[in-house]
Order: sequence, then C-alpha cells, then structure tokens
Amino acid sequence: MSFTKRRDLSARCWRDVAVALAILGLVAAGTSCSSGGPQPPQPGTPAFYWAAARETYRAGDMVKTSENLQRILAGENEFSVRARAWDTVISSGLAQAYIELADSWEAGARANRLNPTPFRKEVSALRSLASASAVQFTEDLHRIVEADKDPTILLAFAWPAGSAVPPVGLKRVASGILAQDSERDLLRDAMVQRGVLLSVCAALGSPDDAAAAQEKLKTGEFRVPREVFLLAAAKSLSEQSELFTGAKLDLPNRLKMLSQEAVQVLAAIPQSKESKAVNDKIQARLKKARITL
Repeated sequence: MSFTKRRDLSARCWRDVAVALAILGLVAAGTSCSSGGPQPPQPGTPAFYWAAARETYRAGDMVKTSENLQRILAGENEFSVRARAWDTVISSGLAQAYIELADSWEAGARANRLNPTPFRKEVSALRSLASASAVQFTEDLHRIVEADKDPTILLAFAWPAGSAVPPVGLKRVASGILAQDSERDLLRDAMVQRGVLLSVCAALGSPDDAAAAQEKLKTGEFRVPREVFLLAAAKSLSEQSELFTGAKLDLPNRLKMLSQEAVQVLAAIPQSKESKAVNDKIQARLKKARITL
C-alpha cells in the first residue's frame, strides 16, 4: 500500500473515531450530571440517532447521516418530521451526486478506448448507489406529501460541508484518466458533499445562490414555504428519473414510480409556469419510454 493510500485511510479512520467519540461524549457528559439533570440519549433511541446524525453531518459524512436518519424513520416519534425533511434533502443530493459522477466515468470509458473496463465497473457501482438513493428520496417525499401538511417545511440542520464547485478530479476522470483508489474515494466524497450542498440550496429556494442559502441556515433552522420545497423536489425527481431510462439503467417500473410521484407532488402545489415546465418534461419522457401513468 502506498503512503498516499495509508494517509487517506488513516484520515478516514480518524474521522470515524472522532464521530464515535463525540457521540460517546454526549452520553458521558450526561452520566456525569446529577440525578436531577437531563438524561443522555440512550443508544438505539431516536434521540441517540438524531445526535449521531448531527455529528456525522458535521463531519461531512452524508451517507452515514442518511443512515442515522433512516433509523429514526423506522417508526413515528418526536424526531420523525424533522428527520424526514432532512433525509429527503440528503437522499436527493446523494442520488444526484452519484448520477453526475457515473456520467463522468461513462465519458471516461469512451475516452479511454484502450482500458474502458475499470471505468464501466465504476459506472455500474455508482448507478446502483444512485438508484437506491433515488428510491429513498421518493419514499421520504411521498410521506411528506401524504402526512406533513404544515404550510412550511422545517429544515433543522446546519449548512453542510463541501463546495458548489465541481472537484478538479471530475474532468480528469471524464477525459479518460484512470484515478487511483484513494483519488477515486476522495472524488466520490467531494461529489457527495457537493450534491448535498446543491440539494440544500434548491430546498431552500436558492438553487443558484449558495451564499443566500447559507444565510438562511445561519441559525441551524429555517422554515421553507411548502410549495417552494415541493417544487424543488419535483424538479429533482424529474431529473433523477432519467437514470431509469433505456439509455442508462433501463428500469421502466422505477421510471414510472419516480415520474408518478413527481406528478403527485406537482398536484399538491399551486400551478405555475415552473411547475408546468417540469410536468411537460415528465410527460415527454414517459411518452418516449411508452409509459402511461
């Protein structure tokens, strides 16, 4: 193993250790209090997973953050509404990140005609991850539309780590330059963080203005008008449904599922030029795939 690989693995290990210690610190701090003080979150409880999600999110680990939030969403509890909105944003960001990254690796396979196999393997792995995240996003969003009728959606989390600028390694991969394992992992991490950051911007109603979105989240909480949040989600569903067309995964049932959910989301908000444009794209895509809702 090269020094670079050992260094990257060591960094990831220390990050995981730091997150674990931070969570354990919450428990330790609680046990040191008097019996009359607040009790620490008990392992396995929604409060524990909420604390874990906050720590992994702060560390920039969006995949583990989503996993912790999904444990909360296994049942209804005091954190469910906040966790569902948060996981909706993160799952959408993960799906979009994997889709964009897979497309770059696919371009790399075309560019590197002498050795396209490792590029194609990465495309397959990334599109599988994108599919799982897109389905999770769809399920979260369906529950919001069905159960959460508040006129605003509470986003109860801080500004995420990462940058809205595509990482440099993305162009290298797309040009056919094969990345080393450590470089590939770092590129994936950077793209995931970027995907979540862009998803947060869209959910806040500032898709093209990261500075404005960050200002909205400066207190760690922001209530977004329901129609703004749902329109952004419908756009994301429409875009991500492309993953299941014949040109990519060719899964018509999932294409139909995401498209149907997007149409239902649009029906839950006032009509506008933007919502009509999204619906028109969905219908055109379904017509091309010969799918009826």
